[in-house]
Amino acid sequence: MKYKDFRIGCEFRTGSGKRWRCTDKGTRVIVAIHVEQYPDDPSWTHGPPYALEEMVFDEYAQEDCVKIESA
Repeated sequence: MKYKDFRIGCEFRTGSGKRWRCTDKGTRVIVAIHVEQYPDDPSWTHGPPYALEEMVFDEYAQEDCVKIESA
């Protein structure tokens, strides 16, 4: 994905297959939570603030991401 493709709330997969949700968009980085960590308890993904650790994706990590299309 390109930086312009990210929006807060959009979901994407990384090369490892993990599903993430964008929680913030900085000047050059994307911040996201791993939404599959607690599939039986969706309260973990409600926020901000989020109960899950937010991870930063720099411009190099963003290239490895693939957008999950909404149904």
